[in-house]
Amino acid sequence: MNGPLDGGRGPGGPEDMPGAAPRIPGPRAAGDDLSPPDVLPSPPPEPLAHGVLKSLLGAWALAACSTEETAAVEEHLTGCAPCAEEALRLRDAVGLLHTDRDLDLDPLLRSRVLENCLGRRPPRIPVPAWAGAYDAETARLDALLRDIGDSEWHAPVRLKWFDGEAKVSRRTTVAGVIGHLMSVDGLVASALGLGDPAGPDAPASPAERTERLWSSGERPATRSVRVPWREQGHALVRTVSFAGLGVEQLSVSYGDFALPLQDAMLDRAFECWVHADDIAAAVDYPYEPPAGAHLHRMIDLAARLLPAALAARRRAGLAGPARHLVTAGSPGRSLHLEVEGAGGGHWYIALDSPAAVGDPERTVAQIALDGVEFCQLVAGHVPPADAAAGQDGDREAVRDVLFAAASLSRL
Repeated sequence: MNGPLDGGRGPGGPEDMPGAAPRIPGPRAAGDDLSPPDVLPSPPPEPLAHGVLKSLLGAWALAACSTEETAAVEEHLTGCAPCAEEALRLRDAVGLLHTDRDLDLDPLLRSRVLENCLGRRPPRIPVPAWAGAYDAETARLDALLRDIGDSEWHAPVRLKWFDGEAKVSRRTTVAGVIGHLMSVDGLVASALGLGDPAGPDAPASPAERTERLWSSGERPATRSVRVPWREQGHALVRTVSFAGLGVEQLSVSYGDFALPLQDAMLDRAFECWVHADDIAAAVDYPYEPPAGAHLHRMIDLAARLLPAALAARRRAGLAGPARHLVTAGSPGRSLHLEVEGAGGGHWYIALDSPAAVGDPERTVAQIALDGVEFCQLVAGHVPPADAAAGQDGDREAVRDVLFAAASLSRL
């Protein structure tokens, strides 16, 4: 049998001819000795249109683009601000899709949104400036109450105040605090001719009204107290807003003293904030001080009440004697009260007579405090001896004013 296996000489081919060379392939050139083929370079890819790149932003945010698309999108974002902003928004939104992320909102978000709304929303019927603090503080407390659970209405809250000589306290619940606020707000409601939640024969003293409420069997034990409290607050704000000029001087009786309506509303705003802070501490809720303008009004009210409080302590033998009595309206010996921070300012407190006028030229002492610290002192939450950050001058005057400030507190 003839074929390639026997020398490659088949019948009838050139290999069969006498003297023919065997059929063996010649040597091949190395690969790197060959000339490269004549191939034209590939043209650069066409740049993607803006509309196409914009449509890819969602896929880019989800990391679903190809390598080429990702490079094109990211190059485009360096020069297109609208698309870059949209890409960041989409990337943040994609982050919320991760199941291992805590979806709870920032606990301060609600208070920031509320504060922004209160500052920006123009009311159709403007609230008087002297009632603005009450409107804002009741709204902030209501936001806190909306956020807490049913069981937290039973959380224990310890109310603290200064009885003239020492700090005292009383234990209640969140529902009990709201009932207390509603009961004392009833004094303002009664002065305005609105219904008094404590009844027509309720005492005028805030402490007596609260004790009657707490000792009665009608005390709300859950969040049911929130609705009547909030409705009463809305009614107070609506009434003073529609009442017109002159209503701010309407007298509101607190039993052993009285305040004009504008000061009574500030007093109620102050107590609402103080007790809201008590509630927030009891349920571990973040709570901020009032806005600076409202805080300033509250501090100003306390400063104006200090000469009368000092005179009352002097009559009770709890303060030093008056040194230089002057006629009503005349400048008298004074203490410079410097309140720092938001809502702060300078006040000159008459020391010897509640009818005297504080005078910088007759200053014999100075006290410097932070605004919130001063309010905590007035609320009876800070011992008078520990309240002042800076003291100078007549030591007796300093002590008497600090204790008089704390004595403004009550249940």
